[in-house]
Amino acid sequence: MIKAITGTRDILPSEIRKWYHLENLVKKIFHNFNYKEIRTPVFEETALFARGIGEETDIVSKEMYTFKDRSDTSVTLKPEMTAGVVRAYIEHSLGEKQPLTKVFYISPMFRQERPQAGRLRQFHQFGAEALGSASPLLDAEMIEMAFEILRSLGLKDLSVKINSLGIPSARENYKNELRKYLSDKKDKLTEESKIRFEKNILRIFDSKAEQDQEIMKNAPLLIDYLDDESKNDFEVVKTYLRNLNIPFEVEPKLVRGLDYYTKTTFEIISGKVGAQSSLCGGGRYDLLVEELGGKSTPGVGFAAGMERILLACENENVLNLPEPSIDIYLVRIDNDLLLKISELASQLRKNDLTVDYDYLNRSVKAQMREANKMNSRFVLFVGGDEYKNEELVLKNLSNGQQENIKLSELSTLISRVKNYGA
Repeated sequence: MIKAITGTRDILPSEIRKWYHLENLVKKIFHNFNYKEIRTPVFEETALFARGIGEETDIVSKEMYTFKDRSDTSVTLKPEMTAGVVRAYIEHSLGEKQPLTKVFYISPMFRQERPQAGRLRQFHQFGAEALGSASPLLDAEMIEMAFEILRSLGLKDLSVKINSLGIPSARENYKNELRKYLSDKKDKLTEESKIRFEKNILRIFDSKAEQDQEIMKNAPLLIDYLDDESKNDFEVVKTYLRNLNIPFEVEPKLVRGLDYYTKTTFEIISGKVGAQSSLCGGGRYDLLVEELGGKSTPGVGFAAGMERILLACENENVLNLPEPSIDIYLVRIDNDLLLKISELASQLRKNDLTVDYDYLNRSVKAQMREANKMNSRFVLFVGGDEYKNEELVLKNLSNGQQENIKLSELSTLISRVKNYGA
């Protein structure tokens, strides 16, 4: 038997309403902030991610799904969205059409990671990007939108962590100080952190190894080496969040895993999803557009993992959605009326009603069981003496009341169903 590939999963009909709920909430909140949806291809040229994310990041060096197509071009299934959005921003000259471009997305992503709770090889993210302004108010707006989405789902076990990575020159000065601190401790680092020491020293803070964490416990912190501009912007972000009553804590060791961040960086953590506790993260990336061949353009954004968010909702028991239902189930009493039932169903569906009927030639009793299983609000009996009198019988399954309605007066039936409970 062929099964789904390891690290992928099917989203079944019984689960889909949770996805719809999350997607609709995401779209509503982004719409409130005037963000427009963008959809980019599932795969891009590999060079886009190598340049945009960074050659030495775990994503590029270990996790990407990369292959040659028939024209011998190296292409990669997108592991994240920001690089693709920036590519589209440059390619379509979006900055010339609007000085501030605000977009959001909902999309599958692909990374060949070790599968575990909240981490899959095909997973889904939503997120937002704002290109064209260096205002720290946009940094805070990203945090506000992400927090509002999670709070609107009912999640309570949330922790907002923020930091500033400063401008590149200040960060380089700090890296020199960090190298000095680690110079006589380098041999005690894990092999992976030794590589990071040479390639991207800030990433050592991301290490989960106990020996690395012990060494880094007393390391100098980037936040103590910030330039004045970054300090001022960071204060604006913190003031904005306080004014909105969004609880946060400054986490000086939060460096994020991608190379393109500058200044503000943030994560929102849940205590309810195990080891993979980060529900979303993002920050400012003022160098990325230029790095990918565009004009120097400031940008900021975030991405959120949908599987992790739904897992947090399940663990906090907050996504208690009503059971799916249909409006009418047509019950066939006479066997020779199947064609008539299909015509009736078509008429009712054209009036924006959700309608189903039996395709398996089952008994009336079995059809009624199916109507209840589908949580149908009404059943419509077709057949018997009533049908000979050109009537249908409409039964309300919530209270048991039923009435006869003339075949020629379907508009009455439609009105009854649509207006019940209104």
